[in-house]
Order: sequence, then C-alpha cells, then structure tokens
Amino acid sequence: MTEPPHERLLDSIDRPQDLHRLSEEELQRVAQEVREHIIDTVGEIGGHFGANLGMCEVTVALHSLLDSPKDKILWDVGHQAYPHKILTGRRDELSTIRQYEGLAPFCAIHESEHDIMGAGHASTSIGYAVGIKEGMKIAGDIDAGKVVAVIGDGAMTGGVAFEAIHQAGGLGTPIVVVLNDNGMSIAPNVGALSRYFNRVRLNPKLWHAREGMEEKLTTLPGGIGAAFDRLGPQLKESIKSFWAPGLFWEELDWAYMGVIDGHDVRALRRALAAALAAGRPVVVHTATVKGKGFTPAEDGGLEGMEKWHAAKPKSIVNRAPTVTVPSPAAVAAAATAPPQYTQVFGDALVDEVRRDRRVVGITAAMNSGTGLNILQKAEPEHYFDVGIAEQQAVLFASGLALEGAKPVCAIYSTFLQRAYDQIVHDVCLQELDVVFAMDRAGLVGDDGPTHHGVFDISYLRPLPNIVLAAPRDEAQLKHLLRTALTTGGPFGLRYPRGEGVGVPLPGAGDVAAIPVGRGEVLHEGSRVALVGYGSGVGKSLEAAALLAEHDLDVTVVDARFAKPLDVELMTTLAADHELLVTVEEGVLTGGFGSGVWEALNDRGVAVPRMLRIGLPDRYVTHGKPALLHAEVGFTGREIARRVEAALFAGRGEVLSEA
Repeated sequence: MTEPPHERLLDSIDRPQDLHRLSEEELQRVAQEVREHIIDTVGEIGGHFGANLGMCEVTVALHSLLDSPKDKILWDVGHQAYPHKILTGRRDELSTIRQYEGLAPFCAIHESEHDIMGAGHASTSIGYAVGIKEGMKIAGDIDAGKVVAVIGDGAMTGGVAFEAIHQAGGLGTPIVVVLNDNGMSIAPNVGALSRYFNRVRLNPKLWHAREGMEEKLTTLPGGIGAAFDRLGPQLKESIKSFWAPGLFWEELDWAYMGVIDGHDVRALRRALAAALAAGRPVVVHTATVKGKGFTPAEDGGLEGMEKWHAAKPKSIVNRAPTVTVPSPAAVAAAATAPPQYTQVFGDALVDEVRRDRRVVGITAAMNSGTGLNILQKAEPEHYFDVGIAEQQAVLFASGLALEGAKPVCAIYSTFLQRAYDQIVHDVCLQELDVVFAMDRAGLVGDDGPTHHGVFDISYLRPLPNIVLAAPRDEAQLKHLLRTALTTGGPFGLRYPRGEGVGVPLPGAGDVAAIPVGRGEVLHEGSRVALVGYGSGVGKSLEAAALLAEHDLDVTVVDARFAKPLDVELMTTLAADHELLVTVEEGVLTGGFGSGVWEALNDRGVAVPRMLRIGLPDRYVTHGKPALLHAEVGFTGREIARRVEAALFAGRGEVLSEA
C-alpha cells in the first residue's frame, strides 16, 4: 500500500515569520517545494526561470533568520525574487506574474511591504542598502533593522555597484551583501571580474586555507606565534595577497565569507548569522547553479542555463520540457511570419561589417536580446560585450571612434538611460561617429515600466549634433542603419520589439542611405495630416483606413527623422491642412510632436490646430503590448476617434469606441 503524499510545508508559509519555527531539515524541504512551485507555475505561464531556481535556498535561509519587513532584503534587478514573493504572502498569486494587472515582474514597493525597493535594472541594490542603513542612523536608530543586499555576479560588472561598495567600506556601514555567484546573468558573464569569480568558485578551499593559516601562524610555540601576531597588518596583507578570494573586498574594508554552498540551507544560515552579527560591511559569497533542480538547465552547461534564463508559456509539463510536433499549418505560418526587428538588425549589422571593416558591434550583456549574437557568430572579431556596463559601452565606443572605427552600441532604449552623461559629454560634444541602436523602443510588454523604452526621444532630442531616426518597417531599418553608418557623427536609431510588418527585405546590394532630415508622404489627402514617427506610422495608416470609411481622406506622412526634422515638409503640411496630428510611441513631453510644434513656431509658421498622440505622463504597467496600447489609447481606432472628435467637435458623428 502506497503512502499518501505528504502535505507541502510551503502551504503553511503565509508570511516569512512562519519559517522561524521550522528546523533546518524542514527549511531545506521548503526550499525544494518553492523550487517545484516555480517550475510548475512558470513552466505554464512563462517568466524568469533559471535564476529563481538557483535562489531558493538562499531566500529561505535569509527569511528564516530575518524579520521582514523590519529587516530589509534588497533584491538586485528582482528577476530572481520569485522565491521571495512566494514566501511573503504571494504564493497563490504567482500564476499572475508578468500578466496584465497581475504580480509585477520584479520587486515593486506598491505591491508588498516586503519589497523594499523597486528594481528591474542591474547593480543598484548595494547603493540602496548603504542609504537605508545610514538613513536609520540619521533617524537615530541604527538598530532599526538588518539590511541585506542580494546581487548576482553578473550585476557586479556594473560600476555603480563598485561605487556603493567603496562608500560602505569607507563609512563602515553595517550591511551584508549576498553575492550570488552562478557565472551567468542572462548570457555568460564576461570580463576579468567574471574570470576572478570563476577561479574562486572552482577553489572553495582557498578561503578556509587562508583562514586557518592566519590562525595557526599566531599560535606557533616558542614565541614565534607572538612575533607573527606583532607583525599585525603587514602579515595579514601578505597572507591576503597569497590567498586571493577575499582580497578585493578586504582591501575596501569589507569582511569576506565564502565560498558558501548556495544550496545548503544549514551552511547558509551559519554564514549569514555570523555576517549579520558582525556590525560591519560583510560579503557572503555563495555559489549557486542557475536552473537548479531542472535537468535541462543543469545538464546543458552554459548553453542550457542561458536558454532557460526565462521559460516560455507552456514550455514545461510534469517538470520536463514539452516536446511538441508543430502542425503543417503552424510550420507554414512560422515560415511566412515577418521576421523580428532584432533579427533583421543583427543580420543587417553583419552585412555592414562585411561592407565596411571599420564597423563593430557593442553590447552590454544582452547579445541575444539585441541580435548581436548573430554578429558574434559571423564576425567575432567585430563583436564586443562589456558586461552590464552601459557607461563603459559608450566610452569604449568613443575610444574606438577616435581611432577611426564605426561602433554601433546595441543597447535597449531603457538601458541606454544609464549612459546619459557619456552620450552628452563624450559622444555628442565631440561629434564622434557612434551609432546607438535602441531595441525595445516603445511599450515592450510583460517586463513592465522598468523596461518600456518610452523616454529616448525626449532625452536625446535636446542634444546638439545627434541625428535621431526610426523606421516604419523592417526594410527601412536596414536602410536607416546604412544611413547611420555613412552619415558621420552621433546617430540614434530606435525600433520596436517584435515582428516587423511583413514587407520584403532588400538584399545587401539594394540597401541605400536615406537623405537625413527628409520625411516621406505615403498618401496625400486633405483636411488632416497624420505624421507618424517609427511605429507611429503603422498606427497612422490604421487610423487613416478607419477614417476613410467615414469619407475622410487624410494625408499620411512618415517623418523618418525626429532630428533634424523635415521642416519644409512640416511647413507645407501646416499650410495645407486644418489639423496636424503627430503620432509617436514615446512620452509626449519633449517628444517628436513637441519638436514639430517648436520647429513651426520658431519659423513663424501659422500653426494649425495640432493633436499630439503618444504615451501619457505616467509609468505604464506590464502586460501584453496590445493590452497596453489599448489602455493608453495608442491604437488606430482611438487615434481615428480623437481625430474626428477634434475635427468635428460639436458638429456631427464621432467614430465609436466599438
């Protein structure tokens, strides 16, 4: 007779304090149950996967020792915080994560009192931790709570993390950093620091050997030990130099503990308890496996871990990858589907490298996300990954440009914000030949407000010397990339996530530069001119088709450039139409529409009524792009309705919402 399955301990964990009553054996079991819950749930709905499976024991150990939210746990990026969400009252809501109106994809302070900081971008947690702990001191209660920052070794390639480490060491701020060392962020980590962590990860006995040597040398008999003890700092520095793992941290006045098995709850609790009691900055260096407990990720090496960084919806059944044989119809549909903008860009960049050997591609730890994995395989000598270090990406590009290279920085719109000073001070001021290829421009979907690329038009448009352009389709992306690489000077090229619109792609020999600052009239009508920029062109065409059903034949224009604007064309449109409508997938403040109005006003043109359509002055939530576009009114139907409302205000029919 088989025994009935035991009840999950996890089902009794409704708040982190419920872990305090459990034994270490039970805590180890809870960690495994959290892992299984993630595999079952995320395998069905999709979401961040590998890093979460690797953090189950660390999360359980932390919450079993701390009293959240009095004690603060800060999760860098937050993509590895699903176990934290499960243990802090959101277990039964995990199936809604990254869904419209569901749990946020990362930590969000509006969602739970246990989410101490909002995140989504890397390398910020240690800076928050220093500020929070010093804030407790200013408030007069340095013991108001423990503060722990959890950061991955990939995020440690970001310079802002080092700035915080330096400050905390100088102040002696009593915080704990848990360094989650799995050798991966999304793609395998790169750079000298990554190689250093690899050496440490492969030699965990180094820490224990050094610790033992320091102790034993000072206890040697016959006065020898006392002599060693009197040598004090000199001896300690020499030993630290010989035994390298903690040297970096200890030189910055941090205590170093490690390397700890990140999947052993007992070992983690011992190390964390000692670190929390130290009263000084301490780093606890843990080694974890990205994708722990899911065989394809564990056994697939780096390739398997990268593949399972995130799981696609319905990709796992019974805790194993689904094996599906697509139907002939599905195969045919996939074959005829438009290519992804990212794929088109990656292929086009390879063509450009082969046309001009001065061209190189640069990514900041997002090679597959930006399409630069295509360049990496095809032309590895023309590919560079600087790690999660957008500032260095732009500075590196600046140095390359000074030596005559043609660097293309392929960085998501939202991540390029992190390098703003370098764009201003190093690229635009010196008029360097650097191209910024901004993937994920617009509302990107499930990753939400931290990843929407909605500010780049506004934050780049005020800068002197830069050209800004956006394609209406995948074919124009290839032409504009050629334009960027042959124009000279700083050039910003934004394009959306997802499929193109399905137009034929030009071959390598048919790609041609577009005259800078020249728009294109796609359809000539009357009364109303719809001027789209980038993805706004497609929405303008949709709106024009709906308006035509109401006997309103409108002009549709592809601006192509936000800077310099085609002022001659805008002047003509203003003179010939009653209503001028600008359409852009970016915030309106300081955006493309504002630029059109400014240009006409500065020229002394009698500006007709203008309607600017774009994104609102608020952070837009997460969800499928179609749902988000509907929420903010960035649809062809809503644009048509607003045009009719503006044109016929109080004088007749307005296009219905239905």
